[in-house]
Amino acid sequence: MRAIKTTFLLTVLTLLLLFVGQLFGGRQGMTVALFFAVLMNGVAYFFSDKIALMSSGAVPISREQAPRLYQVMERLAGKANLPMPKLYLIPQPAPNAFATGRNPSHASVAVTQGLLELMDDEELEGVIAHELSHVRNYDILTSSIAATIAGAITWLAQMGKWGMIFGGWGGRDDRDRGGGGIAALLMLVLAPLAALLLQLGISRQREYQADASGAKMVGHPYGLARALEKLGAYNQRIPMAISPSTSALCIVAPKTAGQFLANLFSTHPPLADRIEKLQTMTITR
Repeated sequence: MRAIKTTFLLTVLTLLLLFVGQLFGGRQGMTVALFFAVLMNGVAYFFSDKIALMSSGAVPISREQAPRLYQVMERLAGKANLPMPKLYLIPQPAPNAFATGRNPSHASVAVTQGLLELMDDEELEGVIAHELSHVRNYDILTSSIAATIAGAITWLAQMGKWGMIFGGWGGRDDRDRGGGGIAALLMLVLAPLAALLLQLGISRQREYQADASGAKMVGHPYGLARALEKLGAYNQRIPMAISPSTSALCIVAPKTAGQFLANLFSTHPPLADRIEKLQTMTITR
């Protein structure tokens, strides 16, 4: 099922990429987009984790720098029978975290400086269990691929904008089709939006699942529920410098530029619903 989901995601995003290329550049643009799609599929599969980490400004963190983080991660990874992920620090005050990688053997977990400073041990344990659940459920592969290719679609749409300004990508036949300029202008908005909606479709349900799995991993839902309450409150006030495609990987939606659209098309389910589900959750020991 995981392979089917990933293949479907790659196919849909690739077709969207080809459509954007065809609209902006006709046959020539579609050829460029096809080459770009093949390249991005390979990059997304093998390097999506590195792209997400780099775009968030994450740096490797050692055991000496974060002994508490390593202790929690080692304990929970052993409990879940998972390899120890690589750990990264995002030097930003907004509390947040995300997991990335193509499988549990190539997984990384990044946390912000604000998260380490804000969370007590039980809350930190809940956050890490949530992220390890994404690793165990292979959410990190589909989400990281979606983030990478959605970012590529947005980039291609921006390139199309500059191509229109300086005369367009396609030849004269492509420019004489009538209405192409209006359609291209619409796609400047619609292509990134379509990519975001695809991310939304795969992201919302996985957050509920990771909350439930993380609570079961720890043995109770209380630490994660309190952590989500803190994360929601602080991320409303403290902005986070992170790309929109990578923000979909975070445990809660960060406050970023263009917050209205981020709220309208959030890749995360309502935080109040997640907290309520955790608070009413019963775990049998």
